[in-house]
Amino acid sequence: MEELIAITRGKIEKRQLSPEQEAKWTDWKWQIKNTIRTIDQVEQILGIEFETKEKEQISQTIEHFPMSITPYYISLVNIKDYKHDPVFKQAFASVRELEIADHDMLDPLGEEKDSPVEGITHRYPDRVLFHVSNVCAMYCRHCTRKRKVGDRDFVPSKEQLEKGIEYIRNTPEVRDVLLSGGDPFLLGDEMIDWLLGEIEKIEHVEVVRIGTRTPVVLPFRITDKLVEVLKSHGVLWLNTHFNHPKEITKDSKEALEKLAFAGIPLGNQSVLLAGVNDCPIIMRKLVHKLTQNRVRPYYLYQCDLSEGLEHFRTSVGKGIEIMESLRGHTSGFAVPTFVIDAPGGGGKIPVMPNYLISWSDHKVILRNYEGVITTYQEPEHYTGGNCDLHCDRCELQHVLKIKDEEEKTTGVAKLLADFDDIITLTPNEEDTDDNRQN
Repeated sequence: MEELIAITRGKIEKRQLSPEQEAKWTDWKWQIKNTIRTIDQVEQILGIEFETKEKEQISQTIEHFPMSITPYYISLVNIKDYKHDPVFKQAFASVRELEIADHDMLDPLGEEKDSPVEGITHRYPDRVLFHVSNVCAMYCRHCTRKRKVGDRDFVPSKEQLEKGIEYIRNTPEVRDVLLSGGDPFLLGDEMIDWLLGEIEKIEHVEVVRIGTRTPVVLPFRITDKLVEVLKSHGVLWLNTHFNHPKEITKDSKEALEKLAFAGIPLGNQSVLLAGVNDCPIIMRKLVHKLTQNRVRPYYLYQCDLSEGLEHFRTSVGKGIEIMESLRGHTSGFAVPTFVIDAPGGGGKIPVMPNYLISWSDHKVILRNYEGVITTYQEPEHYTGGNCDLHCDRCELQHVLKIKDEEEKTTGVAKLLADFDDIITLTPNEEDTDDNRQN
């Protein structure tokens, strides 16, 4: 404990560490071994003291939603104003997490009901989410999976993971597999190598994605050995989770550089959090720093309706305001998609300002980011082609093989399809469940 305090406070106060201390600090396993889990540790490391009543309340929160912070991440806290620090707010337990609102849910995204086998969430027709671990480097206070992460640390065995792999193998519609958790990078290199290798053997899987927050909270996990493991496999995409520009440090930049130089496309998924990043200036700075480090801003999430997140949630209007401050004010590839992950398992729904104002038979009325209103003239003779799925009669040249396309088409796309006679869409729970698992 004394060594942990000495090393971490040395980093906070920018004191030079000895070579031995520096070696421990940059060892991701040392960071995990010395994870900070108690209020007393936080007080000693940051040199602060909570009032007795507040400490009792925070203890109650930790009993319900455990706390786990890496020494690296807590070293980023501004101890002079820790109560407003974005790192502190994301890492340290708050009594407000015990305020369960009427609309809060244990499983707001309906992942359990969309799970055909343990560890697999199959919501969209062509892709699955594969939960490969419940363990994270840090338990983020805004985690949508509070019911899993931190409440019970669990790393599946190979035998348990093979059930998920077998489901993917037996479901040819799946072309995209997202490894999530927890954090897949909290698995050992050998397990990651085995897991990617097994999925790679499945012919119909075209791409594997990995979701990890280690570049943010434990950048030392991105070792040369791990990068070599990742490079040895097929098409990989990696999404990380920076919420504030303060999190992009020298160490995180080095981790991102290793991944980028390995040829792995990088994306970022942020969550809009009250008191952390609900500011157009902060979000613009974040996306700029991300793109400077070869990370494409991918999603900006509206905070989910998970239990204990009410104090983190902003209005949807705040997200729209932020999107207005980005579109046209920065590079197009630096603008994420603002989404609400629909409660009950409806999936991600894009939400954006209204740029299409109106339209007629011959023109559409648009407005740009400056408020300038303009028109776009529709073509005079465009008729389009009716698709009856008889590709051999189609004048468009392509080499696609259409297989059971009519059966695959669902939702609004089915209403628009020429090959279907449906005129009214009335989803029911049974149909929705079938669509997600087929």
